[in-house]
Amino acid sequence: MFTTHKIATVSVINDLVSDNRVNKTCLVLKECGYDVILIGRKLPNSSRIPDWPFKSIRMRLFFLSGPAFYLFFNLRLFLQLIFRKTHLLYANDLDTLLPNFIVSRIRNIPMIYDSHELFCEVPELKKSKIKKAVWLWLEGALVPNLKTCITVNDSIAKIFEEKYKVKFNTVRNISNAPRHIKLKPREELGLPIDKKIILMQGAGINMDRGAEELVEAMHLVEGAVLVIIGSGDVWGVLKKKVLKEQMGERVRLIDKLPKEDLAHYTGNADIGLSIDKNTNLNYYYSLPNKIFDYIQAGLPILASRLPEVEKIISAYQVGEFVESHEPKALAQKIISMLNSRELLKYRENAMQASAILTWEKEKGTLETIIKSVIRQ
Repeated sequence: MFTTHKIATVSVINDLVSDNRVNKTCLVLKECGYDVILIGRKLPNSSRIPDWPFKSIRMRLFFLSGPAFYLFFNLRLFLQLIFRKTHLLYANDLDTLLPNFIVSRIRNIPMIYDSHELFCEVPELKKSKIKKAVWLWLEGALVPNLKTCITVNDSIAKIFEEKYKVKFNTVRNISNAPRHIKLKPREELGLPIDKKIILMQGAGINMDRGAEELVEAMHLVEGAVLVIIGSGDVWGVLKKKVLKEQMGERVRLIDKLPKEDLAHYTGNADIGLSIDKNTNLNYYYSLPNKIFDYIQAGLPILASRLPEVEKIISAYQVGEFVESHEPKALAQKIISMLNSRELLKYRENAMQASAILTWEKEKGTLETIIKSVIRQ
């Protein structure tokens, strides 16, 4: 194993336990010989930290959202980084970049920037031109001065490179190779054994992800149950909608689960959904983690026709596409796919693709990047 006997400090703005990409990054850093310190924040409903082979720190903050939250978080993160012994800084996303950049310059410590998305194009910033302008200014001020950058797919890498004239390496957020676990039976999971299971999973069930239309579509889908697992901005809206429209028999909402528990639901489903809308560049060029989770579970996929998603589904022939988010059209497509003769073929193709699309193969790119930084 390549060893350095040094410390890498990884920072992210979330509560650590729900970010599989960051967790996998920490494990790769360990394999490259670093002792790893992962810094994030503590939320009121945060799950306990798993037994990871690296140290984790979660900061409690006085504010949970808004400008005060970002200001306070960045100040706390700066103080954590400036006084902590470390030999490598690893910043995840734009909202952790400023303190990492400043500390990197002050202490002459190498830094890796990992952008998980087109941060300035997220729908949450569409409501405020001022907020978007601030983040765009920050990104424009810092990114052109970075040496080592990573992002999640080729489309986003190309956008950053053309905009800032800086090389961005692609490391896709692919799932680990499937472990042959014994799936819990549907009865144990509280799922019906006599109905089809339509699954949408994800830590970010937010606006424009198609979840609200899916719930409405289930009025027209017989013999099936929609299971949505995760959390996000529209979670409360979905709960009220299911209750108001008396959809409890057709729609199940399950709060986000550890990856090990989630795998049992994914493996028991009949179709996996990823139907983000083309309402912003961030969604348009995204490649959601769930796509790879579905493939690893051998699950046929019904997805929006977005460039990176379409590239995977078409290349491996593992599913079909929605052409409209109108509830009636969604219902018709779901019914058609559930009854399609191709469904078994999609499942077989997904199982074959699961041996190719693995983190064990993808992480080699990240290892090469980390080792190149060590030699700088």
